[in-house]
Amino acid sequence: MSGAAPLRTLLVLALPLVLARATQSVMTFADALLVKHLGTGAIAASASGGFNVFLFEVLPMGIVFIVQSFVAQLVGRGDADDAPRFAWYGLGIAAAAGVLALAMIPALRPLLELTHYSPAVREQMAEYMAIRMYGVAAVVAVEALGNWYGGLGNTWMSLVASVVSMAADLFLNWVLIFGHLGAPAMGVNGAALSSAIGSWVGFAFLAVAFYCRWGGAPRGRPALRLSLGELARVLRFGLPNGMNWFLEFAAFQLVFINFVFSDLGDELVAAFNVVIAINSVSFMPAFGLASAGAILAGQAIGRGDHDAVWPQVKATLLCSLMWMGAIGLVYLAAPTPLMELFNEGGRSAALVTTGATMLTISAAWQLFDAVGITLSETLRSAGDTFWTAAARLMLAWAVFLPAGFYVVLEQGGGAIGAMACIVGYLGLLAGAFAYRFRTGAWRKIQLVEPRLV
Repeated sequence: MSGAAPLRTLLVLALPLVLARATQSVMTFADALLVKHLGTGAIAASASGGFNVFLFEVLPMGIVFIVQSFVAQLVGRGDADDAPRFAWYGLGIAAAAGVLALAMIPALRPLLELTHYSPAVREQMAEYMAIRMYGVAAVVAVEALGNWYGGLGNTWMSLVASVVSMAADLFLNWVLIFGHLGAPAMGVNGAALSSAIGSWVGFAFLAVAFYCRWGGAPRGRPALRLSLGELARVLRFGLPNGMNWFLEFAAFQLVFINFVFSDLGDELVAAFNVVIAINSVSFMPAFGLASAGAILAGQAIGRGDHDAVWPQVKATLLCSLMWMGAIGLVYLAAPTPLMELFNEGGRSAALVTTGATMLTISAAWQLFDAVGITLSETLRSAGDTFWTAAARLMLAWAVFLPAGFYVVLEQGGGAIGAMACIVGYLGLLAGAFAYRFRTGAWRKIQLVEPRLV
């Protein structure tokens, strides 16, 4: 296969995924931007509250991502008609996640009492999170069906669902945050409600599409033949992938932000969350690229062509490095103007000055993140989920967190020390995934059950 062929194929497949993830960046960016008139406390409550809700979403999302790997390998070996039942497994996991999220709502305030946020921010955050929890099932279900379609080679369905969600979210932000069209001005709670409703609207589109077999889905409706054994296989490979994401995010958000960074004050927490929202502009499209590369890698593995994986990885790496490197240069060139977008009326100089410094430092991790995202997704497509989960567990909890506590709290490293720890962690993670891919251990993993002869 020529060098141009995998690159061209990747870009065609990746474009909808990149745009879909970009719409998610817009929603993250807009939720923080549209509450800036309420002060830095509102930014901290909505942004950190959103990330805290993601703690309840990230594990089941990681599990249902394996649906894409199963379907891609089935397509690669010519068994696409067996794919529909994997969508149902993903939807079942989404429903279970939604029930668990609702059951956790009464515990939100007691859990937030353990953090170091100011009382005002804790109260706003608790209300925001309680509302957002009603959208957890929809968020996971959208990922399940989007990844199911992605495994079939149709990434446009995810884009349409994301655009529908974004349009609903942005419109309802305008209505509910500010109180237009006769609605009450709900502020931070309006941002939460618009996000939850937007997620359900996006899921409604994909659910109808799946039921009607739009978007290249297998047209026949044979007996599903759902199997507890097959569901167990999905969980066997999906759970490590979910734990992979959850353990990293838990170390970052649950411990580092809620118990380390929150000690630095509401303004610094707000500034950091703005930096993360801005960074989603580089991360989310790169994740879309990596997911497209993973689909192609999974299809190659499914047809037994393991040697075709590396050319595809090289093409994906090239695109991700170019994108994130370019965005990193923007962060270096114009950090202050980017932060000023969130400084309503010039009320918080600290938000801008500290945030600009943090945004500049974040440029240093862009290339590390590009490598880590690309290789992690490729390994996931091969079913190599246990090793990647173990690597994240060791590096996040045994290296990153102890370093963060020591540098930030013991040595007074502040925001700069915190950002330096993140750069170091992402660099180590990229190196670990590069080592794992190079060993070729992923070639020996049997994700999809062999055909019965």
